[in-house]
Amino acid sequence: MAENILRKLVNNSQMAIDDGVYEIDMDLQKSSKDFVQIIKTNPHATLLTEIKFASPSLGKIRTTSDPVSIANQMIAGGSKALSIITQPHLFNGSPELFMKVRQAVDIPLLIKDIMIDKVQIDAAEKIGADYMLVIQSLFDQKLLKDIDEFIDYGHKKRLAILLEVHTIEEFENALKTEADIIGINNRNLDTLEIDLNTTKIVLKEYNKSKIIISESGIETPEHINYLKKCGADAFLIGSSIMKSDNIQEQVKKLVSAY
Repeated sequence: MAENILRKLVNNSQMAIDDGVYEIDMDLQKSSKDFVQIIKTNPHATLLTEIKFASPSLGKIRTTSDPVSIANQMIAGGSKALSIITQPHLFNGSPELFMKVRQAVDIPLLIKDIMIDKVQIDAAEKIGADYMLVIQSLFDQKLLKDIDEFIDYGHKKRLAILLEVHTIEEFENALKTEADIIGINNRNLDTLEIDLNTTKIVLKEYNKSKIIISESGIETPEHINYLKKCGADAFLIGSSIMKSDNIQEQVKKLVSAY
C-alpha cells in the first residue's frame, strides 16, 4: 500500500507539472540566514513550522487564508524557518502562496512538495526557496532514479536539501548522500499513522554526523523534549500549529520547551 500512496503522490506532482504549475517567471531572493547555523546556535527548540491548509491524512486543516499573516504569527512566536507546501493536489498549496511569503519574510524557507523532476527544482530556485524536500523512499522503491544526481542538481541551483526518511534502512541510505539535513518522518506513508518512537528507533545506533529534524505528530513541549533526548536537533511542526486558534502562542509554547 505504501507504494500506492507514494505512487499517488508522485502522480499528483506529475499532474501539477503537466498543468504548468511550476512554470514560473520570477527571480526572488533567498534568505540571508543560514538554517544549519541557526539550529547549532539556538538555545531554545528550533522550529521549522509549516504553512499547510490541507493534507491527505487530515483533509482540510484550516480555511485557506493569508499565508503572510500566518507566517508573521509563526515568526513572532519564535519560529526560525518556514515550510510552505506548494503541491496543489490534496494539499491546497501553490508556488504563488510560497512567493507571497518569500516576498514578506527573510527567514529560511523550505519548499514542501513531492519533488520528482528538475522542473520543480528550477521553480524552487526562482521562487527563492532555501531548502527543498527530497523523499528517500521514492528512490529506494525505484519510483525515481539516481538520488545523487537529483541532490546534485538541487545544490547547483543553490538549494540545500532536507532528505526525508522513515526507516533505519532509508536512514542508512540517506547518510551516504550529500543531503544537508536529514528529516525523520514519524508518519508511516503506508498507513498514515504516526509514532514518535520512529525518531528514537532510527537514531538508536547513530553517531552524529548530520543535522536531524524530527517531523510529524509533534504537538506538545513534552513531545519536543522526548525527541530531543532521542537525538533530534530541530522539529518540523505543521498541523498542530495550523489547527490552533492562536498560532503565535502555540509556537511560543513549543519553542520554550527547553
